[in-house]
Amino acid sequence: MKARLSLQSKILLLVILLVVSITVMLGGIFSYFEYKDTKEEIGQRALETANIVSRLPTIINAFYTDEPHIIIQPKAEEIRRQIGAEFVVVGNKDSIRYSHSDPKKIGQKMVGGDNDLALIEGKSYISEATGSLGPSLRGKAPIFGIDNEIIGIVSVGFMLDDIKTIIYNRLLKISLVSLGVLMFGVIGGIFLTRNIRKDTMGFEPYEISNMFRERDAILSSIREGIIAFDGDGKLTLINNSAKKLTGIDSEKDLTVEQIFPEIDSKSIFIDMKNYKNKEIIVNNRVVIVNTTIIKEADEVAGFVVSFRDKTELKELVNTLSEVRKYSEDLRAQTHEYTNKLYVISGLLQLGNYTEAIEIIQKESEITKNQNKILFEQIKDPTIQAILLGKLGLASENKITLTIDEDCYLDKVPEHIKPEQLVSIIGNLIDNAIEAVQGLKNGTVIFSATDLGNDLVIEVSNNGDCIPEHMMKDIFKRGFSTKEKEGRGYGLAIINETLRELQGDIIVKNQSTGGVNFSVFIPKRTAISV
Repeated sequence: MKARLSLQSKILLLVILLVVSITVMLGGIFSYFEYKDTKEEIGQRALETANIVSRLPTIINAFYTDEPHIIIQPKAEEIRRQIGAEFVVVGNKDSIRYSHSDPKKIGQKMVGGDNDLALIEGKSYISEATGSLGPSLRGKAPIFGIDNEIIGIVSVGFMLDDIKTIIYNRLLKISLVSLGVLMFGVIGGIFLTRNIRKDTMGFEPYEISNMFRERDAILSSIREGIIAFDGDGKLTLINNSAKKLTGIDSEKDLTVEQIFPEIDSKSIFIDMKNYKNKEIIVNNRVVIVNTTIIKEADEVAGFVVSFRDKTELKELVNTLSEVRKYSEDLRAQTHEYTNKLYVISGLLQLGNYTEAIEIIQKESEITKNQNKILFEQIKDPTIQAILLGKLGLASENKITLTIDEDCYLDKVPEHIKPEQLVSIIGNLIDNAIEAVQGLKNGTVIFSATDLGNDLVIEVSNNGDCIPEHMMKDIFKRGFSTKEKEGRGYGLAIINETLRELQGDIIVKNQSTGGVNFSVFIPKRTAISV
């Protein structure tokens, strides 16, 4: 695995790189302008000095004496020392020196070859040339005599090496300032990275991204609804299960009160009160809610709501109850057949062979017909198990449960879970058996087919009809046509299960008496396509 640079190192390196780059770039630009300005400043000083010296009456009058250098040399040296120049040379129109910083060179010809503009054209200018003392920056000006004719030249010079030294000293100061800026940037970068590391709780960016991916995977995988809210009570995070349970399509600017009207956000933020296993209504569902406060510096920075559909929990309990009932139903069926075997055994012992044979043939015919339909025409093992159990239950209650001989079912599609079939078929048959219990010829008929696009299941009975004014309420939880406590959940569970499967149920009173329930379950849903 490759070694990773820490966030602190990355930011520190970036800050140093930026500061160094900017410092070098600005230092280079400033150095260029500083060099240019310094040369221009010194050249301008040399030129101005040359112009001043060329106009001094003492210098002009000295040209009309027999030995001009005696007057000019002391004056030129005095000016040179005052301005800090390397030399102040005054020469005649033949470029013969009357003054020089080195007295030995007085009387010799000026070196550099840059006097023509002043001596011939009478111009003042700045030049750069190599003289007797080396490369220098010079200011030159012509000297005009009494009759306004050019009688000489003044050359004031500064050595280029001295100029470079001046520029170097100035750049050294700039470099010291730049170093200070660099150190300030590094220190600032260290404090910045520490602050960022504190905000990220010591985690590196790749660790945060890994945790983010893991968090998304966890939130997507759990069936419990999870919703997070910020310090203002606005939604910041929601998982798929929560969207499904609450029916939320858009997450924009939703508050806790809009999603959970029964949760008081003020009690959470002010009283720091957490909800524990509180039952509330959300999207027409009863859910069990728990909240967890998120604290920051002893203040509530937000909270997380976790909730689970109570209906789903009840369905799980009901499914377990159904499985237990099937076990009891099968035991009942075994018990019923045991009794019949005792009767046959008794008839045989008494010598009533004809009656025994009739009972055997009758049971054999019934069992043969049932088994043919149950095991040859119905091929789904879950439905086979349900019907076997209910046949025993009906037999024990002296009720005729008939499986329509036209039934035909292949294995149900994978999106229809066994527990959903248990909820639908089990409750339909139980309700039908209960509706005809006590009747002399109580009959329940089961029919099913999977021809076409839907799985169609029908359960009818010959009991009492359902009053028309009650039809709209029979699928409500707790509603029952029989006034007994703890009833009214079977049809509600069926309806909720069909809603999950995108199915439908139709209830009709039969003209001959009794009720017919028709269930339609799509073999393919919008999700499974």
